[in-house]
Amino acid sequence: MNHFSNQLKNWNNVKANDSWALFKIMSEFVHGYENMSRIGPCISIFGSARTAPKDPYYRLTTEIAESVVKSGLGIITGGGPGIMEAANLGAKNAGGISVGLNINLPFEQKANPYIDEDKLMNFEYFFVRKVIFMKYSQGFVVMPGGFGTLDELFEALTLIQTEKIKKFPIILVGKKFWGGLMDWINTLLLKEHKIDPDDLDLIRVVETKEEVLEHLERFYHKESFKPNF
Repeated sequence: MNHFSNQLKNWNNVKANDSWALFKIMSEFVHGYENMSRIGPCISIFGSARTAPKDPYYRLTTEIAESVVKSGLGIITGGGPGIMEAANLGAKNAGGISVGLNINLPFEQKANPYIDEDKLMNFEYFFVRKVIFMKYSQGFVVMPGGFGTLDELFEALTLIQTEKIKKFPIILVGKKFWGGLMDWINTLLLKEHKIDPDDLDLIRVVETKEEVLEHLERFYHKESFKPNF
């Protein structure tokens, strides 16, 4: 007896739906590539959409974005509220490039008002959006966040580790917040030989905007700005 007969019949609709989805996916890639290739080098800032303006990390994010823009780079975020809004606000305050790669969700996220009007891009597919982040970001500044922030962080680490993309700075801001994760990586992943000691060189954990800028400047003293793949 086939317990899944009704479900298997529904599977026949998948092929037709997938064909239409491919056109949408391709159009998002083309739109993202064409827009980002014209914008110039930017640093991406990630973090929780739930961070309130009164949170100290909101203010610190704004200050970091202002410093990055004053150094000559633009800012990319996921386009939403919280840390993303704070970063776009900092870029706007400093008169620099403020990019938002917004994801269309059934809840929570609408674009924040501090993104340049001609630099707001909306995506249906998370994976297309992440490709744009990975290709064009010249560094990741990672503020405290949740699953989405961790997803973006570990995808970047994996792609750099496996040499699918070139190495770029990955900076975690907030030693207290990230300390537990770094302890786990050091004491479990490294101890059980799940990663190499050199893999730890991919990450810097800092506290201040000065340290963020210092690490970016030190890295690009030797490297040039270019897409990561």
